[in-house]
Amino acid sequence: MIRDPRVVRPLRLILRALRPPPGRHRIGLALCYGILCHLVFACAVAAMSVVMFHGMNASLGAVSWPWAPLANGVLLLQFPLLHSWLLTRRGRAVLARLVPGDHSGTLSTTSYAIIASVQLLLLFALWTPTGIIWWRAEGLSFLLLCTMYGASWLFLMKASFDAGIEVQSGALGWMSLLAGKRPVYPGMPVRGLFRYIRHPIYLAFTLTLWTVPVWTPDQLILALVFSTYCLLAPCLKERRFSRHYGERFERYRASVPYFLPAFGRVTRRFDGRRTNQNAHHNLKTPEEDCM
Repeated sequence: MIRDPRVVRPLRLILRALRPPPGRHRIGLALCYGILCHLVFACAVAAMSVVMFHGMNASLGAVSWPWAPLANGVLLLQFPLLHSWLLTRRGRAVLARLVPGDHSGTLSTTSYAIIASVQLLLLFALWTPTGIIWWRAEGLSFLLLCTMYGASWLFLMKASFDAGIEVQSGALGWMSLLAGKRPVYPGMPVRGLFRYIRHPIYLAFTLTLWTVPVWTPDQLILALVFSTYCLLAPCLKERRFSRHYGERFERYRASVPYFLPAFGRVTRRFDGRRTNQNAHHNLKTPEEDCM
């Protein structure tokens, strides 16, 4: 019998969504939001993976110079700034009011995922390339970097699964609405990769930035800015975790490294098989487990 909450939660959510109670308006709204969320998410991931693979030279932006650097700067900064602001109290309040009617709070995680996906899609689709290529991998180095790039994306997928795939993908909101249930949020993640580092999603995202086979000034700027964001943004997330989980998070923080693994330091109390993941399912801040 499967007991892993990382698997049980999404399965229960899917099974409940497959048997929705009556409510034509609610069902229609949930399905529309779900289709929009996952379609934009897929487009954003595809754009990001392809454009970075080509060193940011495969994007569609065509802003004339000297305005191109300004446009690229706006595209580059809008993601970390808005993405982080939406996790503040004011940002969460905005998310809770985006959908007219009584369902906005339920759909807040889906709204958050849609906005993040649109931000990434805009960044990678509309970036104006410089056209300058410093280095392009060939032969064995190309195969090695392609392998590392693919492995970084798999690492990112695994980290998202460990954090709660239903929240990370935006499915929690629209599937809960479809099922006519209040969203059940994951507790503090301590299983899988979270046993070795506190922020595996940020580490995985950073690795995708530095394992591309084509290097350009565009890619270097992107990698430097987003790597800085990945190093600093978790500090804000940890403040929220400290408020909501208190002493339990402080014990976890004292035992598990911040960004890079130190195998052997993880204590047994944070083994996912020994941790009660249900203690904080009903927190009113669902975005706490998002990147």
